[in-house]
Formats: sequence, C-alpha cells, structure tokens
Amino acid sequence: MRRFRNPVLPGCHPDPSVCRVGDDFYLVTSTFEWFPGLPVHHSRDLVHWRLAGHAFDRPEQLPLDGVPASGGLYAPTLRHHDGTFYLVCTLVDGPEWSGHFVMTARDPAGPWSDPVRLEGDGIDPSLFFDDDGRAWCTGTRPTGRYAGHTEIWLREFDPESLSLTGEEHVIWDGALKGAIWSEGSHLYRVGGRYYLLTAEGGTAMDHAVMVARADRVTGPYEGSPRNPVLTHRHLGAGHPIVGVGHADLVETPDGEWWMVLLAMRPHHDDRCALGRETFLAPLTWEDGWPVAAGRVEAEDRAPSLPEHRWPAVPACDRFDGPELDPSWVMLRTPRERWWSLTDRPGRLRLRLRPDGLDGAGNPSFVGRRQQHREFAAFTALDFAGGDGEEAGLALMQNGDFHVVLAVTDRGLRLAKRERGVTTVLAEAPARPGGVGLGFEAHGRWYQASYARRPGEWTPLGDPIDGDLLTSQVAGGFTGVLVGLYATSNGRPGTNHADFAWFEYAPL
Repeated sequence: MRRFRNPVLPGCHPDPSVCRVGDDFYLVTSTFEWFPGLPVHHSRDLVHWRLAGHAFDRPEQLPLDGVPASGGLYAPTLRHHDGTFYLVCTLVDGPEWSGHFVMTARDPAGPWSDPVRLEGDGIDPSLFFDDDGRAWCTGTRPTGRYAGHTEIWLREFDPESLSLTGEEHVIWDGALKGAIWSEGSHLYRVGGRYYLLTAEGGTAMDHAVMVARADRVTGPYEGSPRNPVLTHRHLGAGHPIVGVGHADLVETPDGEWWMVLLAMRPHHDDRCALGRETFLAPLTWEDGWPVAAGRVEAEDRAPSLPEHRWPAVPACDRFDGPELDPSWVMLRTPRERWWSLTDRPGRLRLRLRPDGLDGAGNPSFVGRRQQHREFAAFTALDFAGGDGEEAGLALMQNGDFHVVLAVTDRGLRLAKRERGVTTVLAEAPARPGGVGLGFEAHGRWYQASYARRPGEWTPLGDPIDGDLLTSQVAGGFTGVLVGLYATSNGRPGTNHADFAWFEYAPL
C-alpha cells in the first residue's frame, strides 16, 4: 500500500478548499495581504500538487493597498459547475472596501474575472450547487450574544447575475454548547441529505471540524453525535500536529472520500513558524455521517489513485526568465513595477523606494514561503548603498516582527524587529563588490551567515530565537516568508540592488 506524508502543501497554505473536475483536483488557499493572491494548485492524486496560477494576479482586480498584516483575502472556496469555476472569498480590513466577492474562470489556471461584490456580512463565504439546478451561498458572522459566538447564514445564489437572491436563513450557530467561531462552512449533498461542515473553536489549539445534516438545504440541521468529527485539541501542545480544522471534502472518481484541512507543525510548545499548512486525511461514512480517522497523521495511506508526480521545482532560482516565478509574492498590491529581470539579464533588480518592511505599504520585497522547520536559504547580492539605504535577505512575519540581514552604507548588519522595536544583533565590515547572504533554520533557531568569496560562509551573530516569527508571538494568521528586499528607508531613492540567484532547500 502506498503511503504519503503530510502536509501535502507545506508552508503557509491555510483554509484549503478543494473541488474535483473529472480526474483532476484543484485547491485554493488564503493569502491575506500577499500578492499575487489566492493560489490555485492542481493535483491528480490529492498528494502531489503543483501551482497552476493565481486567481488574483492583476493589480486592478482588488485593492490590497494599506491592508494591515493578516488582513486581506480570507478563506476562499473553489467550486466548479457546468464548465465554469467559481471562487468566493472575503476582503477583510480593506481601506477602500471590504466584503464578499465572487470570481469566475473557464480555466482554473486563469485568467480569472474581476471580482463581483456579493451582499452579506461576516467572513468565509462558500458556494453549493445542488442537484436540482439551484445554487446556494453560506457565510459566517458574529452575533454579539457572547465573545466569539457566530452563526452560519444561507442565501440562494444566481450563477447568471453572480448575486445573492431571496430570503436569508440562519441555519447553524455551533455544534457544542458555548461554541466559538463556528466558521468555514461548506455544504454537500450525499445520499439525499444535506451536510454542513464547519470549523469551530478558533484557528489555534482548540480548532476542530464539526458536521451537521438536514433533509432540506434550509434546515433544520442536527449535529453529529460524534462531534467534533476531527480535532487535536485533546492531544496538547506537545503533539507534532496541532490546530486541526477548517476542512473541505472531496470524492474521488472511485468513491473514496478525503478531507483537506489546515493544521500546524510546532517547532516547540505551540510555536509554529511555518504557519497553518494544508493536510490530507481519509474519510468514511457510517450510519449516514462522515467519520474521520481519529487524528491527522504525519504519514498515512495514499488515496487509491494512480500516483502522479510533477516535475521537481528547482532549488535555485537564477532569475534567467522574463518574469518572476509565480511562487514569489509581494506585500500588498504593486502599483508600479519596481522589479526587473531585464535591466540586467540574469539578475533580479530591485529598485530602492521609501517603503520599508515595517510599514503598511508595498515595499520592494519578494518572498517565498518557509516550508520546512530545517532549511537553508542563500542569495548573492551586488549593492553599493548610500546614506540610509539597505538591501538584503529577510525573514518576514509582519511589519513589527521580522529579521533582516542587510548590506548598508556602513557594512553588513543583522537586525531583528520585535514588537515594533528594531535591535541590531551583529555587524561586520563590507567590501566593495558582491556578497553572499544566508539563513539556516534548525527548529526555532535561525543562523545568519555571509560570504565574501563563493562558498566561504562565515556566521554573523548568534543564532536567533525564531519564536518572534511565529503567529503565537507576533499575532495574525501567516507563516514566515523568506525574501529579498531593498529600501531607501523613507527617502526618495534612485539606487537599485541586484540579486544573482536565490536558493532554498530543506536540510
């Protein structure tokens, strides 16, 4: 029997939603303030996934300008009906507007339409296409009855006008007494009954998957006597997989059922620098109820589908293409093109601008998700900084919590920003010409290093406690991104920084 290893999408890939079209599976996750957003992954065996595209990849589609850390794009749902893909999501804390929207595409790799705004308050919209030709939308919103109490609402959805119609129905407010944050709802029809899947308990250690069923889509819904059908809340912070929840279900062509869900892998206690990742778990049906396998395992039996691996992604990006690889993301919406792969072919050139990593703007920063608890990331930088200018390698959690290894006008500097306060940890003289910059992670500890000659790496400073990069310390909902940046720190800038390559590999 083939086995697979979890997570199937490592690194910050939370709130997964999945749908099947024939023999192909497509999955989308939350991206918050990062651009391009709402990545669409493709698989043929539910285990091996490749990035097919992004639903949000044009600046004019959505305004992320000024969105705070962990605001932005929350909990998308991906569905397919009658040859069209539908994606619903919520824009949270947008200075221009906030709320639900729907996008469509004929090809999940894109292009996707501009968003059409939907009525309804709260977060986490989801679409359901019924067998009778009608379609429905659910969402969650606070009730105000007590802290964290929410309810799930339901309205009919018109696929032609892309709008909600008809009467609203409140169909659920939690499976357990005193429930908090009943959210992430999805509807399914199985064996003539309607099933409502929700998350509950908040997206941390008490996260859980709940289910209810009804004979009519509008209810009334009864909860499963086995709720929660999946949780790790009882296993404690010492378990290698925690925070299990926010799930979606999919059926394979031969009738197997599987659940994609988010969970976290702590490096110690409950601290998770990788953020919330996408996991896969088997599902069965007993007595008319979905039943999970007890817990999410780091290794489990693979789906009974033909194994389908994709070509391996190169560990080293040599910046030799006309555009950035789609795995690179930026903070918020780029309104100008401050990066180039053609100004100096074979180099990524970042133009220095006033925006820094500590603001709510769009700094000259491109990042990739940290996907392993032990990894090495290296780059080669050619940069001569003027007064107040810097460029280098960053470990990014948010504007108030990050670590930078930078070339400045005074030399090399290793600094951390914690709770909005910047502390210089180590310095070294710089020489004219290029320099190598690197970070190695070993669990909670990150070691910076530099190289004045290729391959001759020297540690800079002591290992840094990576707890400051976890959402458990820094707040929010994201994991660490490792990236390249350049800034003139509030001043007008005409300078640039050239990066020859970037390498990321697990250790």
